[in-house]
Amino acid sequence: MTKKLYIKTYGCQMNVYDSERMSDVLAAQGFTPTEVAEDADLVILNTCHIREKAAEKVYSDLGRLRAAGGPAGRLIAVGGCVAQAEGAEIRTRAPFVDIVFGPQTYHRLADMVERASRGQAVVETDFPTEAKFDHLPTATGRRGHTAFVAVQEGCDKFCTFCVVPYTRGAEYSRPAGAILDEIRALAADGVREVMLLGQNVNAYHGAAPEGARGPAGDWTLARLARAIAEIDGIARIRYTTSHPRDMGGDLILAHRDLPQLMPYLHLPVQSGSDRILKAMNRKHTAEDYLRIVDRLREVRPDMAMSGDFIVGFPGESDADFEATMRLVERVDYALAYSFKYSPRPGTPAADLDDQVPEEVKSERLQRLQDLLSSQQRAFNASMTGRRLPVLLERPGRHAGQMVGRSPYMQAVVVDAPAEAAGRMVEVDIDTVNSFSLNGRITGGEWLPTGITAAGDSRIAASAGVVS
Repeated sequence: MTKKLYIKTYGCQMNVYDSERMSDVLAAQGFTPTEVAEDADLVILNTCHIREKAAEKVYSDLGRLRAAGGPAGRLIAVGGCVAQAEGAEIRTRAPFVDIVFGPQTYHRLADMVERASRGQAVVETDFPTEAKFDHLPTATGRRGHTAFVAVQEGCDKFCTFCVVPYTRGAEYSRPAGAILDEIRALAADGVREVMLLGQNVNAYHGAAPEGARGPAGDWTLARLARAIAEIDGIARIRYTTSHPRDMGGDLILAHRDLPQLMPYLHLPVQSGSDRILKAMNRKHTAEDYLRIVDRLREVRPDMAMSGDFIVGFPGESDADFEATMRLVERVDYALAYSFKYSPRPGTPAADLDDQVPEEVKSERLQRLQDLLSSQQRAFNASMTGRRLPVLLERPGRHAGQMVGRSPYMQAVVVDAPAEAAGRMVEVDIDTVNSFSLNGRITGGEWLPTGITAAGDSRIAASAGVVS
């Protein structure tokens, strides 16, 4: 009998990937996805612990789930980083939860569900000795023309504000051969773009495939990207999230050499003050970060930057904050995320005495976000009149529209039929809205009736980029 599975995903792209793989694990047990939690025989909350009050949000959602009801025998599971951090406390506060599991144990979900269906309370938040990736099934069915691929997990950096080393464990890199096999299968299923995921993705150091040519030893992310670029059908490669300490010269040069490697990099810096960076245990300076940005733009002049910022870290002075503002002005971000510091239990920064008053954090955050928003608007406005390669992904809001992504992750809306999905096209950008670009397809793998690439020298010159 078919059983229904509902997964709610909180947080980062890694959690999105994990939720997809949970679905793959449970497909063999007869579970099919549903979008309606009340219809599901198994509900999984795949949680994130990065944001403030993350655990309280989970308990609030659990209360709503219980009140809404569901089929007889329904199981409720809490997975991910809140489950890892809270452990058995979740069942103490919400005893109707049947399964609690951390992000390193979901390859054992089938067994957990079987035990819970017999009435056994299941809590699995250990860090198993075996790598979960070695026990996951092949992904089932196409999920679109873009795909997440986890290549690295965990963190050894121990930034003083961050819970990731405690919830995701030590850094682990998947063998390169397994990653390449997964991406070849995705490409055969119509995937054109892959996003390589990791908590410290550019710290990747996976075992080389058997018989690989070149220097002996583990592969770096740059070497992996070069191998992925050789896979037929893969037109775009992205990766996130990176750490400045691991931004090696070989990876910078890969951005120069590989047209498939997109000119858009999310590289969090967190602060522009060296004093605060030291207190955060970031182990890089603001100048180190700026040198990386300059080098990237030297080898790839069209490189756009994204970043993360924490405002109001304990001890942050007005001068420290102004240093952050100067760094933002210097880098000129296409997009960035900024947050007020909030303590995470168990992290070193949570016990520091010099906490910044909430009203000061709020004022600083507003100033920073105003600057970042103005930079994002200016970057998007600079696309007007440009010709951009766009990967068409899904139907738009209106009939006859398709939405794709620019190299810089911007949504691009064009007139095209649904059968154009998965095609790389050239788009002349006409207008810019708050959250998207609008344009006309003028070349590439699909053309509107009456337009030919051969008749436009600009399209012919760019054919190697988009085909």
